[in-house]
Amino acid sequence: MPRIRPGRVRTKNTNRREALKLSSMAPEDFNVRPGETKSIACPDCRTWRRIMGDKVLKIREHRVSDKVAEGEKHVTCPGSDQLVVIDIDVRRWQSEQNRLLRDAMPQENRRAARQFYKPLPAPAAPVSRIKAEITLETARQSYLAHRKGCTRCVGGQHCTDGGILGRRYVLALHQEPARREAREKQERQERHIARKLAEQWPAGRQRQWAKHGGEAVETANNRCAERISGSVSEFRGPQLPLAPQDVEAHDRRQAELAKQYGQYGRTTPVTSAT
Repeated sequence: MPRIRPGRVRTKNTNRREALKLSSMAPEDFNVRPGETKSIACPDCRTWRRIMGDKVLKIREHRVSDKVAEGEKHVTCPGSDQLVVIDIDVRRWQSEQNRLLRDAMPQENRRAARQFYKPLPAPAAPVSRIKAEITLETARQSYLAHRKGCTRCVGGQHCTDGGILGRRYVLALHQEPARREAREKQERQERHIARKLAEQWPAGRQRQWAKHGGEAVETANNRCAERISGSVSEFRGPQLPLAPQDVEAHDRRQAELAKQYGQYGRTTPVTSAT
């Protein structure tokens, strides 16, 4: 990538005006960002021109004319070789310009000024530090897998993790007889409980049958009575009453309701047809 060099001031001439201070100009009329070419809007012709020089800053000499197409020559702008003084805090000016640009940007194109990254997951703990149920087979497999992949565990020598896994395997060897005996004892107890339940189950069923069963239950289960065609259940048969039990009380109640709702005048008692 080519190196960007500041433009050289090829003349010591100036336009004999007082030096232009950036603090007296609008913040959007110049660009002094670090790493970018310095430029400014000429106060006379209002065109963007480059600021030349490294220590002594001047507006680059430029020409402007509105009648070039009519045959006239270019006219040098009075703002050429204007001295420029940077009397502002560049960092504060840059942060303010960034804020203005961010506010002027459409909402769908905005991005957060600060990027938040998802934290990396913590590395997995080594096998020697994992707290889990230790059996003889798991301790043996862990020790052999470590010995196979570790270059420092050679012969009777062990690294730190290899020594921990080795001691864990030896401890599991010593505890295996007691663990096997406890496991066999638990299995014997489970078999004894299952045998007792199997012995008690038929006797219990026999007691229940003797209490609630017998010939009556067997006869009721085996009896199949056919329903006569056309018969109606006793809960909704023709023997249900169709007339009120107290006809006079029923008529009085009907008359009271008629007077209450005002639908009729004096009603005659209604007798139900039987």
